[in-house]
Amino acid sequence: MRNKIRFIHRGRIRELDTVDPTRTVLNFLRYDDALAGTKEGCAEGDCGACTVVLGERVGNHVRYQAVNACIQFLPMLDGKELITVEDLKGEDGSLHPAQQALVEQNATQCGFCTPGFVMSLFAEMHNTAPATRRDIDTVLAGNLCRCTGYGPIIDAARQIAATRPTDKFTERMIETASLLEHLEGDKTLALEWQGRRYFAPGTPEELAQLLADYPDATILAGATDVGLWVTKQHRVLDTIIYIGRIAALRTLREQDGTLEIGAGVTYSDAWQMLEQTYGDFGELVRRIASTQIRNSGTIGGNIANGSPIGDTPPSLIALGATLTLRSQKGTRQIALEDFFIDYGKQDRQPGEFVEKITLPLPREGDLFRNYKISKRFDQDISAVCGAFNLQLDGTRVADIRICFGGMAGTPLRAKLAEQALIGKDWSADNLASALQALAQDYTPMTDMRASADYRMTVAQNLLRKFFIETTQPETQTRLVGEGRLAHA
Repeated sequence: MRNKIRFIHRGRIRELDTVDPTRTVLNFLRYDDALAGTKEGCAEGDCGACTVVLGERVGNHVRYQAVNACIQFLPMLDGKELITVEDLKGEDGSLHPAQQALVEQNATQCGFCTPGFVMSLFAEMHNTAPATRRDIDTVLAGNLCRCTGYGPIIDAARQIAATRPTDKFTERMIETASLLEHLEGDKTLALEWQGRRYFAPGTPEELAQLLADYPDATILAGATDVGLWVTKQHRVLDTIIYIGRIAALRTLREQDGTLEIGAGVTYSDAWQMLEQTYGDFGELVRRIASTQIRNSGTIGGNIANGSPIGDTPPSLIALGATLTLRSQKGTRQIALEDFFIDYGKQDRQPGEFVEKITLPLPREGDLFRNYKISKRFDQDISAVCGAFNLQLDGTRVADIRICFGGMAGTPLRAKLAEQALIGKDWSADNLASALQALAQDYTPMTDMRASADYRMTVAQNLLRKFFIETTQPETQTRLVGEGRLAHA
């Protein structure tokens, strides 16, 4: 094992050893390095004022992604390149093209949010520059501005997309990739600070051993939830085991008629594959959160934390997902719907971790849809999230799986509604019976997001919407978003 964090900043390797394992990157930058360009707005990954960019080696190139520094822990920088707004200026002090575009378009007022916008535009400039208005909106959804109407900022993004400028990071990418390769190693990172521990293993076997040794450890993936435990709930986490260095958990592949998603696969990495394979699922991923959160958060983490309003489990359950759990004792597979036992309780034994999610590839004629209802269209937590997977034999329902999040203490299938439809015609009369049965499937709660009556009405209306979309495809049912209406 090694006991030093190693990352690249400003073209050189930095090493840190005596650090608080849950010190955020934001606080490290502002209070340790006196780099105050990265701002704290919300401390929960919502406003984007703290946006920084991380670089990871992909072959001889570097992939740059925007993340929220306020909920990223400092040891998570290990093996990566860190870029802040102060790092963008030229050697002569000249503005970076992303900064220059904002100046030329008069896209800043008080300036507090500007560094975050700059970093989001910088990251996207180094990937696929946004072109359409919807692309730009998606890229910037995680950056909030309290002064402007966003118009000038969008114009700046369009200017960058049109000119496709290069910068010093492009010019030295090969050199940076070489430095990042130098940081790679198979030794587990092991830190200790005031009796607290942080581990970052490199293989599933090492992870299993660590969990056997520390069964009460907090497993850390993207920190999009765990980060809030520290910044908002002020929890003290005695032992953390980070899975982000385990390449085997970041695999995404089709195999033997299934799609396998490693527990460490981020939303961003899974997005395109899910959209190509399951249509509507891609739009759900787009709406799950901001670009910064999608770049960090993982589907495995969304499952493992067991939230009843997690967005991906309803769709995964409707698609028939199975879960592979692993420990030193071996592996076991369970249906994903069986993993959720009760509110806050999952079928994960001491020492076990989620290794992968397996989805059957679509059958010919499958009709799959998912819908998310939230107060804000983008970057908000669901009040209700519904998923439907229908297999027709002519006009008869051969099979249907209906699952909702936000309607119970766990993501839960509507089995009575399913039984009211299977073996019968996919018709308005039989739909009416299923809607009545749906009211027996759930006893929804009232909370700050919605009342119980609202949730039940919405769930029934989403089933109606699914019926309309699969029987009257010419009817417009979606005013916004990019969900695919056909899947066959």
